[in-house]
Amino acid sequence: MFKKPAWSLTRILSMVLLCTLMLVSFAQTAAGDTAKTYQFNLAHFFPATHNAETILVQGWIEAIDEATDGQVKITSYPGGTLLAAADIYNGVVQGIADIGLACFSYTRGRFPVLEAFELPGITYMNSKSASMVAWEGVTTLNPPEVQDTHLMMVIATGPGDLFTKIPVRTLADLQGMEIRATGLSAKTLSLLGGTPVGMTQNEAYEALQRGVVQGNLSPVEVLKDWNQAEVTDYITLTPFLYNTLFCVTFNQEKWDSMPQDLQDKVTAATAKFHEEVGIGLWDASNEPAMEYAVNEMGMEVITLSDEEKAIWIEKVLPLQEEYTNSVAGLTDIDVISYINELAAKYNLMYAGD
Repeated sequence: MFKKPAWSLTRILSMVLLCTLMLVSFAQTAAGDTAKTYQFNLAHFFPATHNAETILVQGWIEAIDEATDGQVKITSYPGGTLLAAADIYNGVVQGIADIGLACFSYTRGRFPVLEAFELPGITYMNSKSASMVAWEGVTTLNPPEVQDTHLMMVIATGPGDLFTKIPVRTLADLQGMEIRATGLSAKTLSLLGGTPVGMTQNEAYEALQRGVVQGNLSPVEVLKDWNQAEVTDYITLTPFLYNTLFCVTFNQEKWDSMPQDLQDKVTAATAKFHEEVGIGLWDASNEPAMEYAVNEMGMEVITLSDEEKAIWIEKVLPLQEEYTNSVAGLTDIDVISYINELAAKYNLMYAGD
């Protein structure tokens, strides 16, 4: 009978070596997959010198790079170079941009539920309070209008004021005045007797310079960061009129392209950055802008009397009822009451900031 030859030592060692090489190759492949680099672009409309780019976007990019050991790389395209301001959110939905820093109110009617956070008559102490109200409120409500991207951060400007070429000391002074405004701010100005003109901040400087509009309703930071103190002369304090929301959001397919461990690292790093930097971005910008506008550019600050404020507020409160009627059926809760509760909580939390 034929007898199978015994395995020689040489053959055994060869098989062991082959198996070892296969294991090493497999380990290297697995390691290579883990170390894969994911490249994303980010579109926004702020100038390259604006704090939204230098502090928010670049700071977040660095935080993500560090948290992922360089596996997630993000390149910013400021100044509307990749997408125009009003096109950013939808551009992220469509995949034109991987990530966007977008302003909800630049696409009027696109975010009906979120308009509640910009209603006049709701008081915010500062941008930290307004941003936390917005983030908790938006993520809790999670309306269909924001379910087509992966939201990373929502931040808000907090209170804004009226900057004009001629003084506005009473409501009578505002009648017929053409003012740059977007979203609900446009409706607010209409109720007050002004004439809102829709445009982005990119367009506001030239419009003010040429006299196309006589003022702007915005956070104070635009006086310095957008150079609007050069083309306006008066600041009428109207913190009860204004709040604007912005978001940093990911194209859903691009977000899903990352493995779960990287998603977790990006999410954790973003939450930390949002709390430490994002929510206070406009607070950090407004104070130096006010000092610059008054001390260097000579702008006059106008404070309305309590009686005058009451007249203005009474004029704009119907917007809250109009809002409630407009979103009937879109949400099951009283959104305005909910936001007022959140505002009370976060105004108290950030009262000293």
